Amino acid sequence: MSAVDALVDAVRAALASAADPERAEPMRRYMKSAMPFHGVGSDALRRAVRPLIAAHPLPDRVSWESAVRRLYDEAGHREERYAAIQVAGHRLYHSHRDPDALDLWRHLIVTGAWWDLVDSVVGLVDETLRAHPDAVRPVVVAWASDDDLWVRRAAIISQLRAKDATDEDLLTAVVDANLEGSRFGSEFFIRKAIGWALRQYARTDPDWVRAFVAERGDRLSGLTRREALKHLRA
Repeated sequence: MSAVDALVDAVRAALASAADPERAEPMRRYMKSAMPFHGVGSDALRRAVRPLIAAHPLPDRVSWESAVRRLYDEAGHREERYAAIQVAGHRLYHSHRDPDALDLWRHLIVTGAWWDLVDSVVGLVDETLRAHPDAVRPVVVAWASDDDLWVRRAAIISQLRAKDATDEDLLTAVVDANLEGSRFGSEFFIRKAIGWALRQYARTDPDWVRAFVAERGDRLSGLTRREALKHLRA
């Protein structure tokens, strides 16, 4: 059995063993998921999967990506996709989270196509962007005008953890590409993402966010403005 097979089989078995049928259907309904759930909560999932990743190390980048894609693309239950993202982001594979991983991140985003999966993958995008800004920044700018709504959302919230390392020009570019009147500018998940990105940066530079919001006026939706200014005094 290959290392990939061993890890994938172990993860699937552990999740099935931890299943809670009473929670499964409510979780599926809450997430509006066509794919069923096992009913394994996030903490229990981490406890189940983390030791398996350590116990079944993957020998190289190809094996790592193969394991991530198999758990994600062949998932029979949504928790397998959460586990795939755990494998992708595990410390053992830090060196693989470089610009060459961007195609994988985009695949996970497009295939997941819902906020729980997309926002989890964005943590990987954020890490890759901060580690390799010169190579990743142009890709994120392109993503902000992508034909896929969820790829655009990922671009908008790609710097949520950056704090004082936030690239203001990049933040401006990804937001301005998605204002009211743009292709997806009226979509809830885009308007909410813009507000979230600005709200997070307001914790670092509230004056910049106030000025940004004021300059764009009604090109920002009411929802976006409320989110952006949520923790700021008028």
